[in-house]
Amino acid sequence: MLRTSTTSTVCRKAVTIARRNLSNASTTSSTRQSSALAGDTGRKATHLHHAMTSFLAIAAPVVMFTPDSYTDGMINKGSGMLVATTVSAHSWIGMNYVATDYVPKVSKALVGPARVFNAALGLVTFVGLSKIALNDKGGIKGAIKGLWRPQQKE
Repeated sequence: MLRTSTTSTVCRKAVTIARRNLSNASTTSSTRQSSALAGDTGRKATHLHHAMTSFLAIAAPVVMFTPDSYTDGMINKGSGMLVATTVSAHSWIGMNYVATDYVPKVSKALVGPARVFNAALGLVTFVGLSKIALNDKGGIKGAIKGLWRPQQKE
């Protein structure tokens, strides 16, 4: 009985590894075109996308719950720029995954324009969040907190 259980576990692991290798082979084949706008190509992009997801999940609450007296000044601007960079790069890579998976189902000719649109959207996101981080009172943290504060009468 023990031998059958061990054998089935080994078989399941082998099937999982084979599927993973088959999946990786299909995404790294030479038929897929690579360009500077394709932010979702290769293992590095996937690793970077997952690392940015983890960073945002940890850093955003830390920054938001740190008292304002500790984060005023350059720390607030620096963390705001880091968040702006990470959010815009994360959305650019993620939207390229969407373009790779779903745009060819509509038209393969639209993949290039979709990638250009994704790059432009990522750039606009970066510029907008950077402006908030550097110019607004309180930066990104202040803008998010302002959503829950009542308006002050002048």
